[in-house]
Amino acid sequence: MTDDELEHRLAETRQELFNLRFQGVTGALENTARLKLAKREIARILTIRNERESTLTRETNG
Repeated sequence: MTDDELEHRLAETRQELFNLRFQGVTGALENTARLKLAKREIARILTIRNERESTLTRETNG
């Protein structure tokens, strides 16, 4: 996955999480487990992004 695709997926997942939270507040959320999965996916994407940035920094300084 390229950096642009990763950023796009991150934005989509954050929007989905927002919508899920909104549904939870209004009582329309049926699958509460999806909240946890969305949070995990965001964490994974951020981890990948941070690892790539760290690798680039090491290569530049090393």
